[in-house]
Amino acid sequence: MIWSDGVSVERFPVAWLGEAAVITLPEEIDISNSDQVRDELLALLNRGPAMMIVDMAETTFCDSAGVNALVRAHKRASASDGEIRLVVASLGVQRVLAITGVDRLISVYPTVVASLDGVDQPGDPAHPDPDDCAAQPS
Repeated sequence: MIWSDGVSVERFPVAWLGEAAVITLPEEIDISNSDQVRDELLALLNRGPAMMIVDMAETTFCDSAGVNALVRAHKRASASDGEIRLVVASLGVQRVLAITGVDRLISVYPTVVASLDGVDQPGDPAHPDPDDCAAQPS
């Protein structure tokens, strides 16, 4: 984000790993901060990372406004041949992404390391969803 005095101020931590940018989002994403989240994601994409990893490992709540911010960022990245990967640890956030279908639009990983490697996606047959395992009789 750029203030009127020209100074760049990032509200969420960003780390660069080569051409990949890792942005860490807050514990809760809702209507009160979703515009800020969207603006930060889009501003980071404007800096041209080949891949943007959205670290939501500490995010425990994300409502529809937060989901919308993620989808808008995904559309911008796709339009410029970029890629977004999400890191999600919370079962509640995973459930929201599944219900909305965002987990089929944007790849979801359990850790930043896994997202960089592009492996260990939840829902991958080699790594079954814990909810699916719980539903099966022993």
